[in-house]
Amino acid sequence: MTEFSRRVESVSISGIREVFEAAGEEAINLGLGQPDFPTPTHAREAAIEAIESGAVDAYTSNKGTRELREAIAAKYDREYSQSIDPGDVIATSGGSEALHLAIEAHVDPGQEVLFPDPGFVSYDALTRIADGVPNPLELREDLTLSPETVENAITDETAAFIVNSPANPTGAVQSEADMREFARIADEHDVLCISDEVYEHIVFDGVHRSPMEFAESDNVVVVSACSKTYSMTGWRLGWITGSNRRIERMLRVHQYAQACASAPAQYAAEAALSGPQEPVEEMVETFEQRRDLVLDGLTDMGLETPTPKGAFYAMPKVPEGWVEEVIDRGVVVVPGEAFGEGGAGYARLSYATGTDELEAALSIMREATRAVR
Repeated sequence: MTEFSRRVESVSISGIREVFEAAGEEAINLGLGQPDFPTPTHAREAAIEAIESGAVDAYTSNKGTRELREAIAAKYDREYSQSIDPGDVIATSGGSEALHLAIEAHVDPGQEVLFPDPGFVSYDALTRIADGVPNPLELREDLTLSPETVENAITDETAAFIVNSPANPTGAVQSEADMREFARIADEHDVLCISDEVYEHIVFDGVHRSPMEFAESDNVVVVSACSKTYSMTGWRLGWITGSNRRIERMLRVHQYAQACASAPAQYAAEAALSGPQEPVEEMVETFEQRRDLVLDGLTDMGLETPTPKGAFYAMPKVPEGWVEEVIDRGVVVVPGEAFGEGGAGYARLSYATGTDELEAALSIMREATRAVR
């Protein structure tokens, strides 16, 4: 009788989804990592035009259309003065597939992957699916990942370490000094650094920097996407970039698992990256205002919360029973342990929702806080 593979039995449905399913239909949802802004009009119109012209009726190149990859390369030149060959980019089905490609192409069974704890739920699961060994790393008090912690954890069995800045679930932003150190570690230890930069444009304090800027070897690959920056989560369009030899290996996984990213989404993404960036600026400004509203509310409740410098999440320390009490009262939040053992005693709140809903949710959380203390 055919049983299930060890790989699939070693992972479970995300704790985030379990919270959603347990919540009532009228609940205020602060659990979803999805901007409440529309996809920019020029990106939508580009997809419509491509559909109506028949341009999307066939497969694109496995790596994606040349025009999209040129737009991605131009973005890195414009924003970071980095020279990226369009041939060294793969358009993927969201940032999630890009992470999958990086891990599948570089991790052998039994090899370790280091990643932040608490951290994005896919890091642990994708490592297990690749038959790798997850090695979650404790964060600093401000919820950033220390390069020293990474370097001390590296062994002969370490295949890769993951850096995520701005971070999900914490909203933490790594400093330039940290990113330089991560690049040095990748170079000196000959270990791959997977830099998850999906939230790269949503920064309130400081400046986003990538370890790829500072690496002297090709031991850094970068994952990003249109999902958060352009409010295109449903379009499922991300990418990965790295050296040609790494891209060609990751392409072998992508070619058989996905063939190519959705063609309409590729045309939308090209327009989003190449067109006006004012919608992004307006969205980030709004998120910063919401962050301040949420932080003030949590502080008033007496909940200690490291200040998130980017993304659209806050992660307060909460008393026992707080998450359940808040959910029972009709506000969806995610228990910190859904993101790893290091998240125990925390909760993740997303402020990617309207101000009125946030104010109503904060009022409910205030009542819940009093109830459990």
